[in-house]
Amino acid sequence: MPVLHQMQMSGNCYKVRLAARQLGIPLAVKDYGLHDGATRTAEFLARNPNGRVPLLELDDGRFLPESGAILWYLSDGTRLQPQDSWGRAEALQWMFFEQYSHEPYIAVARFWLAYAPKEEFEKKRPLVGEWHAKGHAALGVMESHLEKHDWFAGGRYSIADIALYGYTHCAAEGGFDLARYPAVTAWLARVAREPDHTLLSETW
Repeated sequence: MPVLHQMQMSGNCYKVRLAARQLGIPLAVKDYGLHDGATRTAEFLARNPNGRVPLLELDDGRFLPESGAILWYLSDGTRLQPQDSWGRAEALQWMFFEQYSHEPYIAVARFWLAYAPKEEFEKKRPLVGEWHAKGHAALGVMESHLEKHDWFAGGRYSIADIALYGYTHCAAEGGFDLARYPAVTAWLARVAREPDHTLLSETW
């Protein structure tokens, strides 16, 4: 059985758990602490030199890091990955957007405001305004799209939605008021109604 190396509170790890649950893919889970340095050990770095989770360990001993790559691998040939080339390109477009324009601000604000040691947060406090400005810009892009479309790729629920849902649904922990984005809020509710939806806090 594949093993997901993960942190429970991580939105990137949650994306993988959600997709696996909705696809009926069994996973074993190995949890790592947020501040215990477990992903910086020699043993872990031999598996992923970037020292981060999620990391998917396959039955044949291969290791696949990066949430987007894991989502793509798990969804290959399934209902969660668009089957036409344009739909797949749309999915990748939004998954790249999530990692480059969304996650670096919304997820980072969430970590520092809600999970980082307070004394360490004080060193980052001058950056909060930038995180919020750029995070709101990303939410605005999503709002514009969702005013015209129910989903992000291929005209149906897909891994593109899962990728963006991971940190958007808990953005309030980073100081973002999602009430400013009614189309995003309606989309979050649609995702939560999908079969086999699971919460970020739900253990595997």
